[in-house]
Amino acid sequence: MSASRVEKGERGIWQRRYWEHTLRDEDDYARHVDYIHFNPMKHRHVTRVRDWPHSSFHRMVRAGIYAEDWGGDIKDDGSEFGER
Repeated sequence: MSASRVEKGERGIWQRRYWEHTLRDEDDYARHVDYIHFNPMKHRHVTRVRDWPHSSFHRMVRAGIYAEDWGGDIKDDGSEFGER
């Protein structure tokens, strides 16, 4: 563990900005799942959501929950997702 993490009281995998959140309803759950799936594109690791190979997004496309082109392309704004 780094001296910086010890100094800040950080341990394990949790970041300083981590906070607990109870999912309130189906809409809240859907927003969180969308956020998780969109995050690799938001951080420019991929140009399309479907390009991130480590995602449950692919399983959800096969199940008919998402369209394969969900989330658009990196050129799209994406302003409705993520932290503000």
